[in-house]
Amino acid sequence: MHKTNTKTKYTTDSQLEMAKQTPHGGTLVDLILKSDEEKSAAIAKTTKSLQLTPRQLCDVELLMNGGLSPLTGFMDEATYKSVVDNVALPDGLIFGLPIIFDTDDEDLQPGDIVLLKDGDRDIATVEFTDKFLPNKAEETKKCYGTSEIEHPGALMVATERGKYYMGGKITGLNLPVRDFPCRTPAEVRETLPDDVDVVAFQCRNPVHRAHYELFTRALDDPLVGEGGIVLVHPTCGPTQADDIPGTVRYKTYEVLKEETKNDRTRWEYLPYSMHMAGPREAIQHMMIRKNFGCTHFIIGRDMAGSKSSVTGDDYYGAYDAQDFAKEKGPELGVMPVPSLNLVYTEEEGYVTADEAKEKGLSEKKLSGTKFRQMLRGGEDIPEWFAFKSVVKVLRENN
Repeated sequence: MHKTNTKTKYTTDSQLEMAKQTPHGGTLVDLILKSDEEKSAAIAKTTKSLQLTPRQLCDVELLMNGGLSPLTGFMDEATYKSVVDNVALPDGLIFGLPIIFDTDDEDLQPGDIVLLKDGDRDIATVEFTDKFLPNKAEETKKCYGTSEIEHPGALMVATERGKYYMGGKITGLNLPVRDFPCRTPAEVRETLPDDVDVVAFQCRNPVHRAHYELFTRALDDPLVGEGGIVLVHPTCGPTQADDIPGTVRYKTYEVLKEETKNDRTRWEYLPYSMHMAGPREAIQHMMIRKNFGCTHFIIGRDMAGSKSSVTGDDYYGAYDAQDFAKEKGPELGVMPVPSLNLVYTEEEGYVTADEAKEKGLSEKKLSGTKFRQMLRGGEDIPEWFAFKSVVKVLRENN
């Protein structure tokens, strides 16, 4: 629901004074109750408890902590349809992808107040406002650009999500306990300087040399003001089935954070489940990072892209996400920073592909598939491709 209720809590201006960026919609939502008495009273109103799926847990956490501001709960049918059809909430505020509660439970009804749990941990309560049958084919076609189940996002909507969608108001009880320590938007904002640009870098895989060169060089982009910093903000929720497990990725980030520590690079972790929705997901990522205080966002080639599991063909063009982000960036209030197309050369190390071509430099390449084969086979991984510390973690957890 976009409409707020009287019990919604917000961060104060003083809590936001350390960040240059304004939250999406103007106010950073905080739905988490602070006292044990309030939490006990909220739980007492519930009539049923449900276990959250990993994807639902990510959505609930971002609703509670303000990462999905200005939402204060799961979208009702009107809001859902508006986002699917118009990439915007009913009031016109830009929003990338719908946030709904899915279920197969025939007995759940509007008006029910349910305790949402992660194992034994009480996470939130939800007061359901409506229940509807979504047109999943239309949703996937408009949000993912295809309704084919060869697309991982469309497959997720078709086979993982329940038959019904429900809107509902969230009351937060406790943040999940995760391997990735996920600080809230308000907590991250308090660490950011208030007078410089903050450039977000999204990733869902281990950071290799090319990634590091990419996000550190982004600070030299003319779109970024002097003294800007980069916030490396990996997602820690469900991704594609063949991605490296989150617990292993976290370990690689931690060792690299220590190895490359400097004043212009910050590391935080985001409880977000990937949809591989290309252009739409680029908007969602930018919007969420805006709530975390970021003013700029690095858009890579084929960001959040995916391939057909049957043909191997790309569902999106290499620059579709960049083009959509450039179109929507001014409205969103986040500046997209196109990522450099970097290549490694024997003569000059990492340079842009155009520079390598102009100078006739000798490029060295290593595919992700070949890298994984070398990793499994115990072969030496060239340091120009991957950090030794990252390779060590991947080998220890392979």
